[in-house]
Amino acid sequence: MEESSPYRSAHSSVNSSVKSTSENSAQSSTQSSTQSPATSSASAPQMRFGKIDDLGSRVAVAVDAARKYLFSQQHEEGYWCGELEADTSLESDYILLHTLLGTGSQERFDKAARYILNHQNEDGGWSIYAGGPSNVSASVKAYFGLKLAGFTADHPALARARRKILEMGGVTEVNTFTKIYLCFFGQYDYDAVPAVPPEIVLFPNWFWFNIYEISSWSRAILVPLSICYAKKPFKKIADEMGVEELFVGGRDKSRMHLHWAKKLISWRNFFLCLDRLTHWFERVHIRPLRSLALRKAEKWMLDRFEMSDGLGAIYPSMMNAIIALRCLGYSVDDPQFIRAMDEFEKLGIEEDDTFRMQPCMSPVWDTAYALFALGEAGVPATDSRLVKCADWILQKQVRKPGDWKIKNPKGEPGGWYFEFNNEFYPDVDDSAMVCLALSRVEHPNGRYQAESVQRAIDWILSMQCKDGGWASFDKDNDRMVFQYVPFADHNAMLDPATVDITGRILECLATYGYDQNHPAVKRAIKFIREQQEPDGSWFGRWGVNYIYGTMQVLRGLEAMAVDRNDPMIQQAAEWMRSVQNADGGWGETVGSYDDPNLRGTGESTASQTAWAIMGLLAVGDTRSECVARGMAYLLRTQSKDGSWDEAFFTGTGFPRVFYLKYHLYSEYFPLIALTTYSKVMAEKSSS
Repeated sequence: MEESSPYRSAHSSVNSSVKSTSENSAQSSTQSSTQSPATSSASAPQMRFGKIDDLGSRVAVAVDAARKYLFSQQHEEGYWCGELEADTSLESDYILLHTLLGTGSQERFDKAARYILNHQNEDGGWSIYAGGPSNVSASVKAYFGLKLAGFTADHPALARARRKILEMGGVTEVNTFTKIYLCFFGQYDYDAVPAVPPEIVLFPNWFWFNIYEISSWSRAILVPLSICYAKKPFKKIADEMGVEELFVGGRDKSRMHLHWAKKLISWRNFFLCLDRLTHWFERVHIRPLRSLALRKAEKWMLDRFEMSDGLGAIYPSMMNAIIALRCLGYSVDDPQFIRAMDEFEKLGIEEDDTFRMQPCMSPVWDTAYALFALGEAGVPATDSRLVKCADWILQKQVRKPGDWKIKNPKGEPGGWYFEFNNEFYPDVDDSAMVCLALSRVEHPNGRYQAESVQRAIDWILSMQCKDGGWASFDKDNDRMVFQYVPFADHNAMLDPATVDITGRILECLATYGYDQNHPAVKRAIKFIREQQEPDGSWFGRWGVNYIYGTMQVLRGLEAMAVDRNDPMIQQAAEWMRSVQNADGGWGETVGSYDDPNLRGTGESTASQTAWAIMGLLAVGDTRSECVARGMAYLLRTQSKDGSWDEAFFTGTGFPRVFYLKYHLYSEYFPLIALTTYSKVMAEKSSS
């Protein structure tokens, strides 16, 4: 116990102030179980000259209710894991996969189809985030999935979808992965899709292009997909199940190959030339290294099945791996196939009428944030529930080298991953968040905790990129030319350093005694300064979007005691205040990734409002009406059980392509905002 106490000494006084206030309000909260703080119009917070009546006690009651709700979501083993929601492409792919394998259940197909139909837009298409415009790839997948599930082309939902898909350009406008999946059923031509040759695994690590120069998730997706591409599986389906009618002007008249760039000398045209050359070699059967490449790709894939919830522990790579195994001749009763399929099926959520899939699971991330939020909210560091949580998460620390070691040979293992098991792919963001969370708890074995944290910090420091920032899974994974590779249209080919992760690293390092004099910190602050947008905001790679990025940076700079009068900080705070909504909250649409002019605009959400408040409090803004109105929004929208509802997606997978809704974001972020406000005001009143 004694060894870990220095890690929380800086927080003990403010934590106790939150705790005592919350405990004083707990009795009144219990006595009024039928009326939540800020749920009835009669008790809604009222603004008077920029202030809220009795704000301190209202916040304390809200914090108490939020703490209780968050604890109610804790699993018996000590961790938290909220649902991770994505778009309907996952359910469509689920139907496609089981149709291809011949392993589907019609009852499950019907439930998945019902879920897909429930999310159809009024214009007939399907979006990739709640409230978003129809997306051609998601819409074609949904249409095809519904057909494979037994729907006919004359069904009203499909008729509407067909009109919208043709309006968006038809099948030829979908992304590469969708085209390859259509090839499996003869609905697209293999010769027309970008080549994904397995020979890419043979390029040595020192070569200009090799699989370790692309992002870890792309690597995990593309290696098994290259096996599928090489084997070119084909499943015969009835004509009425196909998507012939989705080609504008008919399939025979459609241009199925990728278009050349207008500028003759360009990277896109260079890679397209290589693509056409690869296809030509395949047509004339010049593939001298194909067998060797397939063996190496198979071994690479099987090696990464170990100590993992499936390949990469993410949906697309797990699905591709299952298909690749069948292409390689593995039977459905082979242990490797059974294991891969079992891990994939664990992502499913089946209810009475619907079935949906999660893109992955987020226990380490959710647990770290829940632990941090509860510690901030005044729960004692020795509380048995937090200790149990710490014990669970400490056991998840990575102690073996993974793919990250290729570009960081001097680094020693010590990070954490996102999922239940994913040893090959720890990430910097999770690792920093776990360290922050552990600073709020005292494990009985203090030395064990301290050594674990130090290992993680050493690993994080070793992962700093040459530009001064930190990326997620790899170091210096930023060869931007590879975004022009034909099969890279999922917009996530690379994993460059980002300011949101870098801001979190600064907050983490400051918590453990690092300051601006440390060389890594100096480089990180320089990176952040260089990345600021002209309006003062920062881009958010892993959360939607500029509100998230700006909050992360401001918290990191505050932790490092960067002068709040720095123009960089003041400009960011002014931007945050300028995008507040009329209802007092903040919101930002996912569309800001497509159109930066939409940054900071969108319907208010609990998580994004919390981010904005956290960002403003980090710059010492305790007097503006903006913070008070934001607090009023959180108090007003809290449910009776202490939770918040959130309809929109505020998490980011691949910008412009894939987005996420973390179901616990609307719980632990508002709690952090409320308790941060309580601490700041307590410090202000005592000074």
